[in-house]
Order: sequence, then structure tokens, then C-alpha cells
Amino acid sequence: MKKRIALVTGGYSGERDISLKSGKEVYRHLDRSIYEVFWIQIEEENWYYLSDAGKRHPVDRKDFTIHLGDRKLSFDCAFIVIHGTPGEDGKLQGYFDLLNLPYTSCNRTTSSVTFNKFFTNRIARALGVRTADALFFTALEEIDHREILKTLGLPCFVKPNNGGSSVGISRVDVPEDLHGAILKAFGEDREIVIEKFIPGFELTCGILRSRGQLIVLPLTKIISRKAFFDYEAKYTDGMAEEITPAPVDDELRSDCQELSGFLYHQLNCRGIVRFDYIVNGRDLYFLEVNTIPGFTQNSIVPKMATVMGLSLTRLYTMAIEEVLR
Repeated sequence: MKKRIALVTGGYSGERDISLKSGKEVYRHLDRSIYEVFWIQIEEENWYYLSDAGKRHPVDRKDFTIHLGDRKLSFDCAFIVIHGTPGEDGKLQGYFDLLNLPYTSCNRTTSSVTFNKFFTNRIARALGVRTADALFFTALEEIDHREILKTLGLPCFVKPNNGGSSVGISRVDVPEDLHGAILKAFGEDREIVIEKFIPGFELTCGILRSRGQLIVLPLTKIISRKAFFDYEAKYTDGMAEEITPAPVDDELRSDCQELSGFLYHQLNCRGIVRFDYIVNGRDLYFLEVNTIPGFTQNSIVPKMATVMGLSLTRLYTMAIEEVLR
């Protein structure tokens, strides 16, 4: 009998459109010979199953079931493809935990903590991992621009503390632009983090666990056509060069893979995860962990898997099998 998979996508944040694009790609590649797949969209007011015919069937939030005629259907596993809230920040994971429904992402604690950029970097630094110097602010605080410039210097990056896909991030090169960058970040979140600029290139590592073993995907080197790897560069053809496998020496490759495996274990990650770094000389500076990385046609992890010779159908099957196992 086929397992019923709820492919959960959408969400409430500025990453909703990317979530839907990722969801469509995962939906296209899930193995219909072993799974019965249901496209579940989550909006703030409505949760529903969207059939191939375009009909909406409400999700009963009391037990995460749907009704198709006289049939009440529950699910064997939730494949979460929501970037941002409520799928990447632990909220949905906590809900599924209450229902004892397995899901493909990190658990609620890891998801909640790693969604917070500042907390994650403090944890990484406590584990002995290099991170950029950073300052944390909330919308309720008075912010001393002079102190920021004195402490971090320029250039620096201003980011919403909770979020992804580079939404709301700015690189500040001159003092006059700092205020606008702060307002932009607060437009996405009530908490922001301002980080010291680390020169170098970006390197990223995809990783998952299958049958108890860590599977490390080929590394990718990112060369943005813009000042940094922002939203436009990530999701617009021709705005960035993503080289897989990364043209780095064996020592750096090994160091990056080993560090990613260490963080995957120490942060108690689960499912398909991507770790991002800045390489400065021979040193790796941890940037962030993406507990639900992009799965669009432009996204990095699918390209990593393809270069490795791993089909996307097999990749997503491995993620589901690990949960059900």
C-alpha cells in the first residue's frame, strides 16, 4: 500500500513565492510508484489540499486530515517545503509533534534556534567555529549608528534576524546608507543582526542522513554578479555563477565537509540541510544553516545532487525513508 505524503508548502512570509516554486519541483519528482502525494498549501487563514484538478479541500487543523467525499484521509509523513514561517521556524514542527506525524525537516527545537541567525552564530562560535563579529537589535531599542560603525566598520551587512532567501538584507558600504538598511531589515522582522564584512568567496555544503549515514553532496562555490548573493542573484538566471563541484583544493573541500558534518550533528539536524560559509584565505567562516533549503530549478541543492549522479526522485525518497525508518 502506498504511503500518503502531505507535501506542505506556502507559508506566511516574504518567502512564500519561493516556497511554492520549491514545492512544485518536489511535487514533480516524488515517486508516485511508492507514494500518494497530496499538495497542501498553507496560508494564514486557510489550509487546504489543492487537487490536480484545481479544487480546494480544507484541511482539518484539529488532526491534519482532509475529506474527499466520504473518505477521511490522514497522512504517513509531511514533506515540509516552506521557507520562512511557519515551516522553517519550528511552529509547524511543534504542531506535527503534537499529532505524532513524522516530517522531513529538523525538529522543532533545532528549527526554532537555527531560524534565529544571531543565536545560531553564537552557538557555532561556542563550538569553536569561526563566525563574523555581529550585533543584535530589536525594534524597541535605540540604535547608536556611531557605535555600530566603530565596532564593526564598513562594509557590513544588515539582516533580518529571522528569515531566509536574503530577503531584507543589505550591504552597507558608506555610513549614509546604514539607516536605510536598518529600516529595510526591520520591514521584514522585529529583530535584526548587523555583521562585520568578511572578504572572500562563498562556499556551501549540502548534507543529509540516509539509513543512519551522512551523505555529503558536492560543494558549490558561489560567485554573485552583484555586491553579494542577494534575493535577485539567487533566483534570477545569469545573476550568479554557482560552480559545482567547487574548484577548491582537497584540503579545503575536506575541511568544509567535515565542519558541515560536525555542525549537522551538534545542531541535531535532520533531513536535507545546507551550510553556508565565507572562505577567507584558508579559514571557513560559518554564515548560516538552511534547514529547508531551496528546491527550485535555480536552487543549489538540486544541482549538487544532479552533479553527484543522484536523481531528485531518489534524493527526496531518501529524505522520506529516513523519517519513516
